[in-house]
Amino acid sequence: MLESMFCPIGVAVIGVGRKEGNVGHEIFDNIREAGFQNRFFAVNPKTEEIHGEKVYPSIKDIPYPVELAVVVVPSKLVPQVMEEAGEKGVKAAVIISAGFKETGIEGARLEKQVIDIAERYGIRVLGPNCLGVADTGCGLNATFAKETPYRGEIAMMSQSGALLTAILDWAKAERIGFSKIISLGNKADISEIDLLKTLKEDNQSKVICAYIEGITRGRDFMMVAEDVSKKKPIIAIKSGGTDAGARAVSSHTGTLAGSEQAYNSAFKQSGIIRAGSVEDLFDYAVGFAYQPLPKGRNVAIMTNAGGPGIMATDACERYGVSLAAFEKETIDALREVLPPAAGLYNPVDVLGDAKAERYRKAMEIVLADENVHSMVVILTPQAMTEIDKTAKIIVEMSRTFPEKLIYACYMGRADVSSGIKILTENRVPNYYYPERAVATLATVLSYAEYIHRGRVTYERFAVKKRRVREIFDETLKLGRRNLPDIQASQVADAYGIRIARCVLAKDVNEAIRIGGGLGFPLALKVVSPDILHKSDVGGIAIGVRDEVELGVMFNRIIDNVRRFMPQATIWGICLQEMITGARETIIGMSRDPQFGPLILFGLGGIYVEVLKDVSFRIAPVPDQEARKMVTEIQSYALLRGTRGQPGVDIDAIVDTVMRVSQLAMDFPEIVEMDINPFMALEKGKGGIAADVRITIGGK
Repeated sequence: MLESMFCPIGVAVIGVGRKEGNVGHEIFDNIREAGFQNRFFAVNPKTEEIHGEKVYPSIKDIPYPVELAVVVVPSKLVPQVMEEAGEKGVKAAVIISAGFKETGIEGARLEKQVIDIAERYGIRVLGPNCLGVADTGCGLNATFAKETPYRGEIAMMSQSGALLTAILDWAKAERIGFSKIISLGNKADISEIDLLKTLKEDNQSKVICAYIEGITRGRDFMMVAEDVSKKKPIIAIKSGGTDAGARAVSSHTGTLAGSEQAYNSAFKQSGIIRAGSVEDLFDYAVGFAYQPLPKGRNVAIMTNAGGPGIMATDACERYGVSLAAFEKETIDALREVLPPAAGLYNPVDVLGDAKAERYRKAMEIVLADENVHSMVVILTPQAMTEIDKTAKIIVEMSRTFPEKLIYACYMGRADVSSGIKILTENRVPNYYYPERAVATLATVLSYAEYIHRGRVTYERFAVKKRRVREIFDETLKLGRRNLPDIQASQVADAYGIRIARCVLAKDVNEAIRIGGGLGFPLALKVVSPDILHKSDVGGIAIGVRDEVELGVMFNRIIDNVRRFMPQATIWGICLQEMITGARETIIGMSRDPQFGPLILFGLGGIYVEVLKDVSFRIAPVPDQEARKMVTEIQSYALLRGTRGQPGVDIDAIVDTVMRVSQLAMDFPEIVEMDINPFMALEKGKGGIAADVRITIGGK
């Protein structure tokens, strides 16, 4: 797809200065020194030769085919250069030059002009304002990074060129190699979506890593990422994790939702592994690139020190990794080869005086056990430890048992460095601490389960879309954005969501008459198109026990509302049946500008306001994801049932989450929605929406 950018027939660096330190000069030197397999050329109308090689005044003067142009000229000259590149037949351009939309309106206009020219000639553009591109497979280093990266199987894309240079330097120290390096810059043309599609088919790249600052086509990105992640892992760091600045929101969902939650949900649903740091990113990357996916969750831990073995065991419990239970034959065999003081059960402690051969015998026995799917081998440097020999044994065992994942944990730095070099060069990842090894293993296991899960199906319910359209059109004609309670409840009812019975009373006498028919206790709620949060203006009363209290509370609510919002239109008071024996939850939706409807679930009432114990997914939400939304909140035990209390109807919650998801997808004008509380009844009895709020915008 973008082969002309990664391994082009010919490369022209346009803007190669005569002096070292000039960006174009450094890029040209990098291409020369990296051993690029094909032809490369320098272009500068003011210079005739560099390093004894001819410099051409224009790309059009080069007498050989050129597929890739690397542009390093002042921004105002880029349009002219792109015209010449187009006339030459260039297929891809990497625009290093800055001075485009990152500088303001004029820069944005210039960038559009450049892209218009590129589209006219069919040129794909990386950048502008980027570090460049490298492909270690064909020796291309068209970047101004200090050095060429080692060759490897990890593809790395980044929106930050400066971060990319730091990552390359760090990776060199850790002996981590790359297949491709891509600096996205302004993403005027080529985006993460284009690169994911290309890297999916790239045989050199086993793992895709990305540093992401923002995504504009969120839903397209999710669709492509989900497809790619089924073939190879995608690991991403997303910056800008806090939602700074004011947000014009009115619902609980809108308040709790933000870009961080949207990106987390989008990554989770499309199979992207989110790393919390650069260290995590490459822990995971080498863990995937160097070792096979394990066939199960059972890990064996082998160590020459008790403390690190306990640390690894604790990490397994923390991250949900299962310690393998050995067969009796395995334990008996270990007893034959290990000293009497050794630990024979998992973790296996080969003791501090263990030399390489003891490690070998123990590893052979344990890895042969069918209950063991992976192994973490811990080594602490002691006076008698054979650091290099043991590393070679670990490498040998990795080759002897190729279907089993093996991570090393050489603890320390200076004394163990030679052993780590042997491990890394032979594709056995090393982690300096047991927790890092186990955390990586847990990530690999989660990914393995993701790619083997069944096909996701999206249920479509039979609903009354026409009725909802009528309600929205009527509201918009009146110039309103917030649906009154009655209309909001009607929308929910049209989508099959069970609503608590509510009758409108316009005056106190009518309320007393209605109340007697409904039965007590009752909840009273002011009904007004101008009031969204009724409790803020004293517009709610609950647990009203009789007609006398009903009259008092009716008048009190009216007085409260007139005092706090004298201009508000009051349609009356809603008398609603009290729902007992239920757990309050919240189901809501907020529309994210990148990814669309973001669905929320959590405990309702004060729990959502104080604890903020909620989960999110991007709509549409299938049954499997809706169920995970319920089970992954920290207070799930309260819903499942605990200490003798019965559990609630989880199926009813899942059903309602999916109905809200379908409603949000069917009507893009819904900006925010809350069902708070959604009263989850005992198992088998369903659930009832006690209060529904909906805010809409234009279509």
